[in-house]
Amino acid sequence: MVPGSFRFLLLVLMLGIGGNAFAQKQDPKTPWFFIQITDPQLGMFDNNASFEKETKLYEAAVEKINKLNPDFVVITGDFVHNPNSDAQILEFKRITAKINPGIPVYLTPGNHDLGQIPNKESLEKYKKNYGNDKFSFKHKGSSFIGFNTSFIKAKMVEQEKKQYKWLTKKLKKSQKADHLILFCHYPFFNKSVDEPTGYSNIDLDYREKYLTLFTKNRVDALFSGHLHNNKLLKIGQTQYVTTSAVGKPLGEAPSGMRIIKVYSDKIEHAYYGLGEAPDSVQF
Repeated sequence: MVPGSFRFLLLVLMLGIGGNAFAQKQDPKTPWFFIQITDPQLGMFDNNASFEKETKLYEAAVEKINKLNPDFVVITGDFVHNPNSDAQILEFKRITAKINPGIPVYLTPGNHDLGQIPNKESLEKYKKNYGNDKFSFKHKGSSFIGFNTSFIKAKMVEQEKKQYKWLTKKLKKSQKADHLILFCHYPFFNKSVDEPTGYSNIDLDYREKYLTLFTKNRVDALFSGHLHNNKLLKIGQTQYVTTSAVGKPLGEAPSGMRIIKVYSDKIEHAYYGLGEAPDSVQF
């Protein structure tokens, strides 16, 4: 028997930059769904003294995921509260390994996974534990791209430029996709596109650059986390969706998950508290 944590590591190593879809042959008109969860952030409730509360919530989320059986799951960062805690990292990997092996899991890093200012060592540690810090794949006619907003937030010039070039290339190659959907940790903005730079958004001097790129390439939606609350704004055809935490909430939304339905001509999504999530997804 393959240990759960090892199975998880094998899975995430398979889902790197070249981690292409576990695509299924199916009528493209048949709707389907995936799930986003974010910020399990083990250790946050008790300021790293313990992570029992987060464990209970995350295990409840995984139980619900397995019951719903989505096409895949994306976790948009802040897996742990302390990136130097091996216990928190192992607990995140243990619980994530409980997701049914037939459900692919994709990850994007948060600031609590890489540190507020990432460096070579923290990035190497992240990749060792979780796999690559970005991904790109196609599934049932749509394109999905996850990228590392910690480079952007920390103004790491060399890494940001390299990733921007990679992202631009992936977006251009996705123009014939039915839908183009992005994932990251930091929301680019929360209340308005021109809001001041703060802890919970991308700095103004980078924000315009990326929003222009997303509009130019007709991105349908960008799903993020970090805020521990829900927000939704739309610019042109692009929905900017911030999803609340499966771990400790910091707003009105309870701990929960977002279910995203994909149709041939649209996407729909809704956030559910863990006690409110359905036992099946209806179209």
